[in-house]
Amino acid sequence: MHSTKYNKNRGVTGTIMEDILRQVQDGTLSIEEAKKQLATYEDLGFAKVDHHRKKRQGFPEVIYGEGKSVEQITSILEAIKSKDNDILITRISQEKADKILKLHPELTYEKIAKILYWKANAAGTTDKAGYIAVLCAGTSDLPVAEEAAITAEVMGSNVRRFYDVGVAGIHRLLDQAKDIQGATVSVVVAGMEGALPSVVGGLVSHPVIAVPTSVGYGANFQGLSALLTMLNSCASGISVVNIDNGFGGAYSAVLIDRLARQK
Repeated sequence: MHSTKYNKNRGVTGTIMEDILRQVQDGTLSIEEAKKQLATYEDLGFAKVDHHRKKRQGFPEVIYGEGKSVEQITSILEAIKSKDNDILITRISQEKADKILKLHPELTYEKIAKILYWKANAAGTTDKAGYIAVLCAGTSDLPVAEEAAITAEVMGSNVRRFYDVGVAGIHRLLDQAKDIQGATVSVVVAGMEGALPSVVGGLVSHPVIAVPTSVGYGANFQGLSALLTMLNSCASGISVVNIDNGFGGAYSAVLIDRLARQK
Protein backbone atom coordinates (compact mmCIF):
# COMPACT_ATOMS: atom_id res chain seq x y z
CA MET A 1 0.00 0.00 0.00
CA HIS A 2 1.45 3.36 -1.05
CA SER A 3 1.30 6.33 1.30
CA THR A 4 -0.01 9.59 -0.17
CA LYS A 5 1.81 11.69 2.39
CA TYR A 6 3.87 14.47 0.80
CA ASN A 7 7.60 14.24 1.32
CA LYS A 8 9.43 17.41 0.24
CA ASN A 9 12.52 15.40 -0.63
CA ARG A 10 10.60 13.21 -3.11
CA GLY A 11 9.32 16.02 -5.34
CA VAL A 12 5.74 16.56 -6.47
CA THR A 13 4.14 13.34 -5.22
CA GLY A 14 1.39 12.12 -2.96
CA THR A 15 -1.27 14.57 -1.86
CA ILE A 16 0.05 17.54 -3.88
CA MET A 17 -0.14 15.69 -7.20
CA GLU A 18 -3.51 14.20 -6.28
CA ASP A 19 -4.84 17.67 -5.47
CA ILE A 20 -3.75 19.00 -8.86
CA LEU A 21 -5.25 16.00 -10.71
CA ARG A 22 -8.48 16.31 -8.75
CA GLN A 23 -8.78 20.00 -9.73
CA VAL A 24 -8.29 19.06 -13.39
CA GLN A 25 -10.95 16.35 -13.05
CA ASP A 26 -13.35 18.83 -11.42
CA GLY A 27 -12.73 21.39 -14.13
CA THR A 28 -11.39 24.01 -11.70
CA LEU A 29 -7.87 23.81 -13.17
CA SER A 30 -6.99 23.71 -16.86
CA ILE A 31 -4.62 21.12 -18.27
CA GLU A 32 -2.17 23.86 -19.27
CA GLU A 33 -2.15 25.34 -15.77
CA ALA A 34 -1.68 21.88 -14.29
CA LYS A 35 1.33 21.35 -16.56
CA LYS A 36 2.83 24.59 -15.29
CA GLN A 37 2.36 23.56 -11.67
CA LEU A 38 3.89 20.13 -12.31
CA ALA A 39 6.77 21.44 -14.45
CA THR A 40 10.22 20.90 -12.93
CA TYR A 41 11.67 24.07 -14.47
CA GLU A 42 10.61 27.31 -16.13
CA ASP A 43 12.18 28.26 -19.46
CA LEU A 44 12.91 32.00 -19.64
CA GLY A 45 14.77 31.68 -22.92
CA PHE A 46 18.16 32.77 -21.54
CA ALA A 47 17.78 30.62 -18.42
CA LYS A 48 15.90 27.56 -17.21
CA VAL A 49 14.86 28.16 -13.61
CA ASP A 50 14.95 24.95 -11.58
CA HIS A 51 11.79 25.13 -9.45
CA HIS A 52 12.30 21.65 -8.00
CA ARG A 53 15.76 22.36 -6.57
CA LYS A 54 14.26 22.95 -3.11
CA LYS A 55 12.39 19.64 -3.21
CA ARG A 56 15.56 17.78 -4.16
CA GLN A 57 18.16 19.62 -2.14
CA GLY A 58 16.32 21.57 0.54
CA PHE A 59 17.01 25.07 -0.84
CA PRO A 60 15.89 26.87 -4.03
CA GLU A 61 18.19 27.62 -6.95
CA VAL A 62 20.80 30.27 -6.11
CA ILE A 63 21.51 33.08 -8.58
CA TYR A 64 25.15 33.82 -9.39
CA GLY A 65 25.22 37.56 -10.06
CA GLU A 66 28.48 38.03 -11.96
CA GLY A 67 28.09 38.04 -15.73
CA LYS A 68 24.32 38.52 -15.62
CA SER A 69 22.51 41.73 -16.49
CA VAL A 70 20.09 43.43 -14.12
CA GLU A 71 17.24 42.41 -16.41
CA GLN A 72 18.31 38.75 -16.40
CA ILE A 73 18.73 38.66 -12.62
CA THR A 74 15.37 40.35 -12.11
CA SER A 75 13.56 37.87 -14.38
CA ILE A 76 15.11 34.89 -12.60
CA LEU A 77 14.42 36.19 -9.09
CA GLU A 78 10.81 36.99 -10.01
CA ALA A 79 10.36 33.44 -11.30
CA ILE A 80 11.76 31.99 -8.07
CA LYS A 81 9.83 34.40 -5.89
CA SER A 82 6.56 33.55 -7.68
CA LYS A 83 6.83 30.08 -6.12
CA ASP A 84 7.21 31.69 -2.68
CA ASN A 85 10.82 30.50 -2.48
CA ASP A 86 13.72 32.23 -0.77
CA ILE A 87 15.98 34.39 -2.95
CA LEU A 88 19.77 34.29 -2.71
CA ILE A 89 21.90 36.19 -5.23
CA THR A 90 25.67 35.97 -4.79
CA ARG A 91 28.54 38.05 -6.22
CA ILE A 92 26.35 41.00 -7.11
CA SER A 93 27.80 44.50 -7.27
CA GLN A 94 26.39 47.50 -5.41
CA GLU A 95 25.44 49.08 -8.75
CA LYS A 96 23.36 46.10 -9.86
CA ALA A 97 21.87 45.65 -6.40
CA ASP A 98 20.72 49.28 -6.24
CA LYS A 99 18.86 48.91 -9.55
CA ILE A 100 17.18 45.70 -8.45
CA LEU A 101 16.24 47.16 -5.06
CA LYS A 102 14.30 49.94 -6.83
CA LEU A 103 12.10 47.22 -8.34
CA HIS A 104 12.15 44.92 -5.29
CA PRO A 105 12.71 46.97 -2.12
CA GLU A 106 11.75 43.95 -0.01
CA LEU A 107 15.17 42.42 -0.73
CA THR A 108 18.21 43.05 1.49
CA TYR A 109 21.70 43.83 0.23
CA GLU A 110 24.80 42.90 2.22
CA LYS A 111 27.57 45.11 0.83
CA ILE A 112 30.61 43.29 2.26
CA ALA A 113 29.34 39.86 1.19
CA LYS A 114 27.97 41.18 -2.14
CA ILE A 115 24.80 39.21 -1.49
CA LEU A 116 21.21 40.18 -2.23
CA TYR A 117 18.53 38.08 -0.56
CA TRP A 118 14.91 37.70 0.50
CA LYS A 119 13.34 35.14 2.80
CA ALA A 120 9.80 34.02 2.03
CA ASN A 121 9.31 33.32 5.72
CA ALA A 122 11.08 36.01 7.75
CA ALA A 123 10.65 33.91 10.89
CA GLY A 124 12.09 30.84 9.19
CA THR A 125 15.56 30.96 10.77
CA THR A 126 16.02 27.97 13.02
CA ASP A 127 15.64 28.40 16.75
CA LYS A 128 17.04 24.93 17.34
CA ALA A 129 20.32 24.36 19.14
CA GLY A 130 23.44 24.16 17.06
CA TYR A 131 25.41 26.66 15.02
CA ILE A 132 28.00 26.98 12.31
CA ALA A 133 31.24 28.70 13.29
CA VAL A 134 32.59 31.00 10.59
CA LEU A 135 36.20 32.00 11.17
CA CYS A 136 38.49 34.24 9.18
CA ALA A 137 42.19 34.87 9.63
CA GLY A 138 42.23 38.61 8.98
CA THR A 139 40.05 41.60 8.15
CA SER A 140 41.04 41.35 4.47
CA ASP A 141 39.29 37.95 4.38
CA LEU A 142 35.97 39.46 5.52
CA PRO A 143 34.23 39.57 2.09
CA VAL A 144 34.63 35.81 1.65
CA ALA A 145 33.83 35.09 5.31
CA GLU A 146 30.68 37.22 5.16
CA GLU A 147 29.62 35.53 1.92
CA ALA A 148 29.80 32.26 3.86
CA ALA A 149 28.07 33.60 6.98
CA ILE A 150 25.18 35.30 5.17
CA THR A 151 24.67 32.31 2.88
CA ALA A 152 24.40 29.97 5.87
CA GLU A 153 21.97 32.29 7.66
CA VAL A 154 19.72 32.68 4.61
CA MET A 155 19.69 28.89 4.27
CA GLY A 156 18.37 28.60 7.82
CA SER A 157 21.39 27.83 9.99
CA ASN A 158 22.50 29.69 13.09
CA VAL A 159 25.92 31.29 12.65
CA ARG A 160 28.55 32.54 15.07
CA ARG A 161 31.36 34.66 13.70
CA PHE A 162 34.99 34.52 14.89
CA TYR A 163 36.92 37.11 12.90
CA ASP A 164 40.54 38.23 12.87
CA VAL A 165 41.81 35.10 14.62
CA GLY A 166 44.74 34.29 12.32
CA VAL A 167 47.80 32.32 13.40
CA ALA A 168 50.01 35.42 13.54
CA GLY A 169 48.35 36.11 16.91
CA ILE A 170 47.25 32.63 17.87
CA HIS A 171 46.15 33.70 21.36
CA ARG A 172 43.17 35.42 19.70
CA LEU A 173 42.06 32.03 18.35
CA LEU A 174 42.72 30.12 21.56
CA ASP A 175 40.62 32.62 23.54
CA GLN A 176 37.63 31.58 21.38
CA ALA A 177 38.42 27.85 21.31
CA LYS A 178 35.61 26.70 23.59
CA ASP A 179 32.89 28.46 21.58
CA ILE A 180 34.35 27.21 18.29
CA GLN A 181 34.47 23.65 19.63
CA GLY A 182 30.74 23.87 20.37
CA ALA A 183 29.80 24.29 16.71
CA THR A 184 28.41 21.51 14.53
CA VAL A 185 30.83 22.49 11.74
CA SER A 186 33.35 25.26 11.10
CA VAL A 187 33.95 27.26 7.93
CA VAL A 188 37.52 28.57 8.13
CA VAL A 189 38.53 31.35 5.72
CA ALA A 190 42.19 32.32 5.27
CA GLY A 191 44.58 33.80 2.76
CA MET A 192 48.36 34.34 2.92
CA GLU A 193 49.81 30.88 3.74
CA GLY A 194 46.38 29.47 4.67
CA ALA A 195 47.46 27.87 7.96
CA LEU A 196 44.34 28.62 10.04
CA PRO A 197 42.21 25.58 9.03
CA SER A 198 45.02 23.20 10.07
CA VAL A 199 45.18 24.78 13.52
CA VAL A 200 41.40 24.74 13.92
CA GLY A 201 41.31 21.15 12.69
CA GLY A 202 43.58 20.17 15.55
CA LEU A 203 41.31 21.81 18.12
CA VAL A 204 37.83 20.55 17.20
CA SER A 205 35.97 17.25 16.87
CA HIS A 206 33.63 18.37 14.08
CA PRO A 207 34.13 18.79 10.30
CA VAL A 208 36.09 21.80 9.05
CA ILE A 209 35.41 23.38 5.65
CA ALA A 210 38.49 25.31 4.57
CA VAL A 211 38.12 28.29 2.22
CA PRO A 212 41.32 29.74 0.75
CA THR A 213 41.27 33.39 -0.29
CA SER A 214 43.27 35.33 -2.86
CA VAL A 215 44.54 37.66 -0.09
CA GLY A 216 48.32 37.88 0.14
CA TYR A 217 51.53 39.19 -1.36
CA GLY A 218 53.01 38.23 -4.75
CA ALA A 219 54.15 34.67 -4.09
CA ASN A 220 50.72 33.58 -2.88
CA PHE A 221 49.71 33.26 -6.57
CA GLN A 222 46.22 34.75 -6.04
CA GLY A 223 45.33 32.21 -3.38
CA LEU A 224 46.97 29.14 -4.87
CA SER A 225 49.49 28.89 -2.03
CA ALA A 226 46.69 28.96 0.56
CA LEU A 227 44.75 26.36 -1.43
CA LEU A 228 47.72 23.99 -1.57
CA THR A 229 48.43 24.44 2.15
CA MET A 230 44.84 23.51 2.99
CA LEU A 231 44.84 20.53 0.63
CA ASN A 232 48.07 19.32 2.26
CA SER A 233 46.92 19.85 5.83
CA CYS A 234 48.12 17.27 8.35
CA ALA A 235 44.99 17.82 10.47
CA SER A 236 42.18 15.31 9.89
CA GLY A 237 38.59 16.18 9.04
CA ILE A 238 39.32 19.10 6.73
CA SER A 239 37.58 19.52 3.38
CA VAL A 240 38.64 22.28 0.99
CA VAL A 241 36.62 24.34 -1.49
CA ASN A 242 37.91 26.57 -4.26
CA ILE A 243 39.63 29.94 -3.85
CA ASP A 244 37.32 32.71 -2.56
CA ASN A 245 34.34 30.30 -2.59
CA GLY A 246 32.61 31.39 0.62
CA PHE A 247 29.27 30.33 -0.84
CA GLY A 248 30.46 26.78 -1.54
CA GLY A 249 31.95 26.46 1.92
CA ALA A 250 28.74 27.62 3.54
CA TYR A 251 26.54 25.34 1.44
CA SER A 252 28.52 22.27 2.52
CA ALA A 253 28.46 23.44 6.13
CA VAL A 254 24.67 23.91 6.06
CA LEU A 255 24.18 20.34 4.81
CA ILE A 256 26.31 19.05 7.71
CA ASP A 257 24.54 21.30 10.19
CA ARG A 258 21.12 20.05 9.07
CA LEU A 259 22.17 16.43 9.52
CA ALA A 260 23.61 17.18 12.96
CA ARG A 261 20.36 18.83 14.09
CA GLN A 262 18.25 15.88 12.92
CA LYS A 263 19.70 13.67 15.66
